[in-house]
Amino acid sequence: MAEVLPLVEARLTTTLGEPDARAAVTFLGTDRIEVLRFHEDFQGEDVVRYATLGMSAHPMTDPTAMVADPVKGPRAELVLSVRAGLAETDKVLRALAVLAASPQVEGLVVTPGASLDVGGPLWPGAPFTSVLVGEPGGLVEDLELDEPLDPVRFLPLLPMTPNEAAWKRVHGAGALQERWLANGTDLRDPHRKSAPLD
Repeated sequence: MAEVLPLVEARLTTTLGEPDARAAVTFLGTDRIEVLRFHEDFQGEDVVRYATLGMSAHPMTDPTAMVADPVKGPRAELVLSVRAGLAETDKVLRALAVLAASPQVEGLVVTPGASLDVGGPLWPGAPFTSVLVGEPGGLVEDLELDEPLDPVRFLPLLPMTPNEAAWKRVHGAGALQERWLANGTDLRDPHRKSAPLD
């Protein structure tokens, strides 16, 4: 189903413009995952967006299923947005590729509200070691595919501090997002502190 990927890339470039850099990572036993970088002037701020390309080549399948369906099942790519030039965020490429390969490697189905842990800082010096998967459709619209294929959803990744990740495990994704909103948390700030959680 590799023919899905040119359509996915076209949707990304139509929405975000031409990528100014791309990198490819291949893990043993998996297809190649690319990460594309886009720069955008967003409301007067220089924002860099990293989008995976390759995760949606295959549907995500329930790890408890006896046989993986090669056609049906949710498809997704991941998008991370941060303010540009404030940290070594380009080093996030490998972490994003690991997350994008997790459905193939671990049989993980990535859905909104899920926490994904990268086992270390997202980039050198980052206060974040995990991300919250946000709701699709806000930045990049879903890409409808021909039946019987499910659409490709572009899932935003919201970096979480360890405190936020622990709080989210207890109170849920919705409650954490409400905290962020109530505190005016800038989720694109690569150096931001944990939101007040008392």
